[in-house]
Amino acid sequence: MNDDRTTPAPDSPFRPDPGDRDAAPQFVLPLVVRLERGSPPARTDALETAARAVLVMLTDERSVGDGEWARAIRDWQDARIRKVVRRARGAEWRRAEALPGITVTGKSAEVRVFPPVPLDGWPKDLARLQVSGTDLDDPDPVPPADPGVPTLWMNPELEMSAGKAMAQAGHGAQLAWWELPHAARAAWHAAGFPLAVRTADPADWPALTGAGLPTVRDAGFTEIAPGSCTVVADHPALR
Repeated sequence: MNDDRTTPAPDSPFRPDPGDRDAAPQFVLPLVVRLERGSPPARTDALETAARAVLVMLTDERSVGDGEWARAIRDWQDARIRKVVRRARGAEWRRAEALPGITVTGKSAEVRVFPPVPLDGWPKDLARLQVSGTDLDDPDPVPPADPGVPTLWMNPELEMSAGKAMAQAGHGAQLAWWELPHAARAAWHAAGFPLAVRTADPADWPALTGAGLPTVRDAGFTEIAPGSCTVVADHPALR
């Protein structure tokens, strides 16, 4: 990352135009949200759970050093940082749970994250799951984020499906993690990665995007235009 964190560095995984990362083999981080009929999770909880799932995967002992997933994590981070969210229920979810990965639970949401796979090499039990149609709502008003809690601010001017927004929240959490000094990383990890995902007030958005905080600019593969600013990661240690 360069010093101006509102603009991706030349080799940023989120840079909208082609760069060196596009020449590397491409991988994707699969996330699956449990979406049972009649009991869908709340949208905000699903976004927060997906963001925490990314952080849990990055810090799992299997993802670092000589861990069994470490090579896949490195290959993924050397290329575009793609994340794809699919949905599962019933037997689909049970098959997904049988694959190597980590299930992270929120208040109402369950998200299983898997080690990165080649863009064209998904396990068949994940490849058959649906991507589109992952639309969720918040049945109750979402309270303001607690002061001092790392907050991922979503662009108030963009409309995204829940699946797309979950992936973007994961991007924001990952950028925040990369930017944090060691002590702040250790404290966040030890606390279990508390965080909030909220849609920014339109009046506050210009100040957030100009504050030098980690900012996701989408490459535009799905749903929104390339270069769109989707998330600002506001961690207290980065202020």
